[in-house]
Amino acid sequence: MLIVTLLVVGTAGFHLIEGWPWFQSFYGVLMTVSTIGAEPENQLSYHGRIFNVVLMFLGLGVVAFAIGTFTQAVIQFELGSVFGRRRMEKEIAKLADHFIICGVGRVGRRVAIEIAARKIPLVIIEKEPGRAQWAQQNNFPVIIGDASSEAVLRQARIEHARGLASAVTSDAGNVYIVLTARGMAPDLPIVARASEEDAESKLIKAGATTVISPYSFAGQRIARVLIRPHVQRFIDIAFSSAEQGGLDLQIEEVYVSEKSKLENLSLAHLRVGFGIIVLAIRRKNGRLDFNPEPEQTVSAGDSVIAMGDSRKLSEFESLAGV
Repeated sequence: MLIVTLLVVGTAGFHLIEGWPWFQSFYGVLMTVSTIGAEPENQLSYHGRIFNVVLMFLGLGVVAFAIGTFTQAVIQFELGSVFGRRRMEKEIAKLADHFIICGVGRVGRRVAIEIAARKIPLVIIEKEPGRAQWAQQNNFPVIIGDASSEAVLRQARIEHARGLASAVTSDAGNVYIVLTARGMAPDLPIVARASEEDAESKLIKAGATTVISPYSFAGQRIARVLIRPHVQRFIDIAFSSAEQGGLDLQIEEVYVSEKSKLENLSLAHLRVGFGIIVLAIRRKNGRLDFNPEPEQTVSAGDSVIAMGDSRKLSEFESLAGV
């Protein structure tokens, strides 16, 4: 705006003072503002030279201001990136009861999306900057580094984590990650990906709580779809957060805390009051009660596996102290 205003005022000034044609006046302004020199044909009058001196100072000021503004924009962009990383580091430093996802390939990305859809905090560890960019674009906290490094896992606050998923493409890489993580957090639930069948036993020995093979899982799923398509569809709807198929149905595991308001409430009351179905109860002593009787109750330390719509399950979780 300043540059355009300067050009307009300068062109009008030369036209009125010197009587030049409009184009010659515009040319004179450009010569002055660009510091090449004014005086087309060296025919400036006394008043024209005074006007040109003013135009020179204004031109230098406007050009300097434009350069400064451009430089400031570049610096702010760079500082924004730096401060963005600092802000992310501060967010990671405050994480607790979160999940750590090692590797964001096709499997890791799906894990991150499913966990984030349930509003559970997570942090991603990825050593490939290109893949880490996907996490940054989706506003996931990400640490660029090797997940088998103790320093990186400590930065991800593994001692405060709720669980860890090792989903890098290399079986050897997953073994190293599981070994390191198990040594730092002996009680942490660890789920590892295995590409080859013989890698499953190695990952279990390394300390993985559960090992999942994408290829084996895909084969089982294909078989279920062929044999029991409606059952598989129901399971997909109940467990998927990304595609509900028009039916708001979820299966959740709800931990009953010490501050729970569910003490001495029967399962029949839960079904009538919340419209949820209790499929099973994992007692605090480890016993699993499948399809419990309506008169049974839940206690602090139990985990209730319930099915219902998301709103009712959220109310149930609130009473359970979650």
